Amino acid sequence: MAAGRSLGGYRWGVPSLFATSDLHVTHDGNAPVVDTIRPESPDDWLLVAGDVAESAQAVADTLAMLRQRFATVVWVPGNHELWTTNRDGLELRGEARYRHLVERCREIGVLTPEDEFPVWEHGSRPLTIAPLFLLYDYSWRTPQAEHVSLEAALDQAREAGVVCTDEYFLHPDPYPSRQEWCAQRVKVTEQRLAAIPEDHKTVLMSHWPLHRHPTAPLYWPEFALWCGTERTADWHLRYRAEVAVFGHLHIPRTTEADGVRFEEVSLGYPREWRKRARGPVPLRKIL
Repeated sequence: MAAGRSLGGYRWGVPSLFATSDLHVTHDGNAPVVDTIRPESPDDWLLVAGDVAESAQAVADTLAMLRQRFATVVWVPGNHELWTTNRDGLELRGEARYRHLVERCREIGVLTPEDEFPVWEHGSRPLTIAPLFLLYDYSWRTPQAEHVSLEAALDQAREAGVVCTDEYFLHPDPYPSRQEWCAQRVKVTEQRLAAIPEDHKTVLMSHWPLHRHPTAPLYWPEFALWCGTERTADWHLRYRAEVAVFGHLHIPRTTEADGVRFEEVSLGYPREWRKRARGPVPLRKIL
């Protein structure tokens, strides 16, 4: 740690920007790992790229804990936060559920995609941190499904034994489909991103990856249907990304596209991180 000011035993210089995702705190074994997430200094920020939990209360409680520790916390929803299940007392669906979670975040001082984009002032130039809620539209197809109807592409995925649980629990209300909800979110988000000052670079933060290349290692390539949209394929260039942060895939690693760094920051399920030699990695330093 660079020498700097001191407070409560901390010494720090320039703050750090950390990120995490896919904490799945209700899965047995993850809560103790999540509790280890702590800043290096009181000025550090944390990006939480979705899938905190399926329960709205667990999402709020976990984010509140993290907000007590970090100077700024920014959250975007993943697909699991948007599920409506019998095990969660919140019966809201689709857009109404999302808006409820946004209000819960505002009550505890956590920033969301509906708030003014914060600016990271600690680099060589200002970086606008853009939390994005975009969903997916089934446009990431396998070569075998590239020119068939959506229903045929879904049938091929089912035949391969791949069906995302979103098909049962992620409702698009009031939109007719998840594709139309995705299209609306992309349209609104493009307008906000276009308004970022041109002298700012960005940190693009989303649950689903903006570019398809991180899905290449998927064991079941058919699962890419539920992972993003072709509509965002050039956003890392168009909106001057310094780095793109995401989760969802449970394949934590650093990749690159067109000279832009992509960081997949998921913790994942205990059955996944227990197989890794390094064990659980619940926090990644981005800047």
